[in-house]
Amino acid sequence: MTKNLYDKIRDIIEGGGRISDEQALALFEDDDLLAVGELAALANRRKNGDRVYFNVNRHINYTNLCVNRCTFCAFCREEGDDDGYTLSLDDMLARASAARAAGATELHMVGGLHPELPYGFYLDMLAAIHAAEPTLHIKAFTAVEIEYFARLAGKTLVEVVDDLKQAGLGSLPGGGAEIFRREVRDRICPEKISGERWLEVIEQIHQAGLKSNATMLFGHLETVADRVDHMSRLRALQDRTGGFQAFIPLAFQPDNTRVPGARGVGGVDALKTLAVSRLYLDNFQHIKAYWVMLGLKIAQVALAFGVNDLDGTVVEEKIGHDAGADSPQAMQKEQLCALIRKAHRVPVERDTLYREISAA
Repeated sequence: MTKNLYDKIRDIIEGGGRISDEQALALFEDDDLLAVGELAALANRRKNGDRVYFNVNRHINYTNLCVNRCTFCAFCREEGDDDGYTLSLDDMLARASAARAAGATELHMVGGLHPELPYGFYLDMLAAIHAAEPTLHIKAFTAVEIEYFARLAGKTLVEVVDDLKQAGLGSLPGGGAEIFRREVRDRICPEKISGERWLEVIEQIHQAGLKSNATMLFGHLETVADRVDHMSRLRALQDRTGGFQAFIPLAFQPDNTRVPGARGVGGVDALKTLAVSRLYLDNFQHIKAYWVMLGLKIAQVALAFGVNDLDGTVVEEKIGHDAGADSPQAMQKEQLCALIRKAHRVPVERDTLYREISAA
């Protein structure tokens, strides 16, 4: 990295300023990974010190049946497929009960766009789980799912979000964003709502008083300019609503998918993307390294590249693993704490809304 670029970015960070799209592109294109990482670590330290957050959570992917056939997705199935499934409410309640007994504070629930389930199913699902396990925060549904619910019910987004809140929805995980650039989105998920619509749905979520995360799927057909464009739209929405909690770059897993020529993600690319996101998204408090898709070693190294959150214990994640992720299915709280300490950081258990439970 040239001294001129390094000094400019450092001055912006220390002055509490904002880097431009052109500067973000320059960081992506720079070969000095360690210099980019050093700047991202500086930005993160100013926001979060040496604290690294995690939570005790449980994933429930309630169905893999989906009317969409996104080429990047190895999780979805069609009706009649031998390995298609939809969990019963009793199954979900049993998983929720086990999660609470194991110390979880959060359920993370997403699924496919089921071709037959009625709108009332989703309200009943939330209400039953919330009634049975009121201490569990339900973080559920992507913007894509909520748009689908509105179409099923013949209701406005505002009405649907209000229904979901009343039934027990606590926040959104931020999935379904993939990549916003239309030319790329049309190649990897042509049936999915547009990037513009995703942003509109999330803005409605934030206006209703619910928090969400934001994701970006990278390492398929997109360019680094597409990544900057994606983050630019998120940064602009965050300026308006302040409703995003964490940004989560999701490393594309190419196995069992149908994206021609997709390259996947190497360690250098993953670390660079996490670091640039920390530098660019100045109005996001948290950058998350999702260990399920990155692997434990890269996620740990990412703590020196601007990351301050490692997600949680997870338990039984299906979407990334169906696409070839070779990380464990679950992590124990003690394992996460040890991983964080070995990176010379301070592990802090949090709830979904980043209220600290304990410095672990």
